[in-house]
Amino acid sequence: MVSGAERLLAVLAAHGVEVVFGLPGVHNLPVWEALRTSGIRLVGVRHEQTAVYAADGYARATGGLGVALVTTGPGAANCLGATGEAYASGSPVLVVATDIPSTLRRPGEYRGTLHETRDQRAMFLPVVKGGWTLRAAESIGVYADSAALLATTAPQGPVYLGVPTDFLTADAGVWNRIPTRAPSTPDVTPGVELVAAAERPLIWAGGGAARSGAGAAVGALAARIGAPVVTTYGGRGLVDHPHVVHGPVHLPEVGALWDEADLVIGVGSDFDGMMTQNWLQPAPPKLLNVNVEAIRNYRPDVTLRGDARVVVSALADAVPPRPGNGVADRVAELNGLVRAAVAADEPRAVPLLEAVEGYRVVADMCVAGYWVGGFGRITRPRGLAYPVGWGTLGFGFPAALGAAVTGRVVAVCGDGGFLFAVGDLATAAQERLPVTVVLVDDGGYGMLRHDQARAGHEPFGVDLRSPDFVALAGSFGVEASAVDGFGPEFRARLDEYAARSGPNVLVVRSAALRPPVNTSPRWYRRVS
Repeated sequence: MVSGAERLLAVLAAHGVEVVFGLPGVHNLPVWEALRTSGIRLVGVRHEQTAVYAADGYARATGGLGVALVTTGPGAANCLGATGEAYASGSPVLVVATDIPSTLRRPGEYRGTLHETRDQRAMFLPVVKGGWTLRAAESIGVYADSAALLATTAPQGPVYLGVPTDFLTADAGVWNRIPTRAPSTPDVTPGVELVAAAERPLIWAGGGAARSGAGAAVGALAARIGAPVVTTYGGRGLVDHPHVVHGPVHLPEVGALWDEADLVIGVGSDFDGMMTQNWLQPAPPKLLNVNVEAIRNYRPDVTLRGDARVVVSALADAVPPRPGNGVADRVAELNGLVRAAVAADEPRAVPLLEAVEGYRVVADMCVAGYWVGGFGRITRPRGLAYPVGWGTLGFGFPAALGAAVTGRVVAVCGDGGFLFAVGDLATAAQERLPVTVVLVDDGGYGMLRHDQARAGHEPFGVDLRSPDFVALAGSFGVEASAVDGFGPEFRARLDEYAARSGPNVLVVRSAALRPPVNTSPRWYRRVS
């Protein structure tokens, strides 16, 4: 007999899963027993929300399926905020939660069984791509297979799978793996005609381009048609290419590329509010949409549906080459203007951005994170994870734990958001995860303090009593130290910590940084 727990892990292994993140409970202990001999690494966390954030961070870092294993009722409910971030950011995450025993469930009735909810799956439906609750132990193979495929098939996103606890020890029956097909290439002729007629094309590459591995294809297309490349937060680091702009469109000098383009080629982007300043960017004269689905925020003239890497490669091969038009020189000049604008706007941010360049970074929703997310020079695919899908404060540290399974990661966090998951310093220490936390302590919620001041109010409820972060980290067995500001000592200590083998925390005592122009209070496009 193959138990349900064993079948679940076998399906995950068949989908390339090598690590799972989870928290044990009375209902899911059979999975923990099966994990002993499964060959899949278990990273035990201290909160269910961390399990999903870590699975999300792992998925963003690797492109593979991130898996969170949690228990029933309150354990499952604790996952919802992190699952919403994965949904808004298009991360392939599978949340496997146990449910009460099927023998105790009565349809339409709430009986008060331990951890019971009226409909656990229904809690997740607003924040997942799809979800199921098993009705028979024999179906665990096909449903786990379907859930993994759904999560990893573009457009990617989180999926919920609920498993009544008695099914984990029951006979799982036979499982026949679901066959898959390679992505097809659509007819790109309509797109070729649009590109050939354009004189000032702009490539706008988003998270879908990054998830499909379309970097080389985007670079080839940019070079062939002489187009600058603007990347969204999800597309940062897509390709290191002379045509890539290292700054956000929220800076007027970069936003001008959109305004003057006669064709925008959107690759794997839905043109969300955070990137378009709530759609105050005017609709371009022509829009070519390369995506697996229709977009709603701007009306495309042509949509080429399919995998971004496949479609853009075909497009780059088919479009007529455009003679050199000095785009590389213009982008180089523009990137210089971006750096100068940062230095003029907030000179204290410059050494921070310089120090983290070259590292894989996970940024939280904090002022330092906004600077890194908008202006950090990211030159490697999947080099930045940033929670602007849903904007979940507290994402940075736990997501970095998942990414750190694959190697050294720098997490840029504020003092407020870091405390959301501070207990998982124990996870970092126990698993010896190579994560360096840059913890910027400005004594409160710096962005909200700025918002209050901007409205003419005195700070209220945004200043925080912080612990001694160095001593706190030390109590978990995690090396930590503190520096004042982002000067040379910060850079030297960061490089020193990043060369170590385990986790560490670098506390930066700093006056509040001025928020950058990519934060909504400073957007330059305004409703007239």
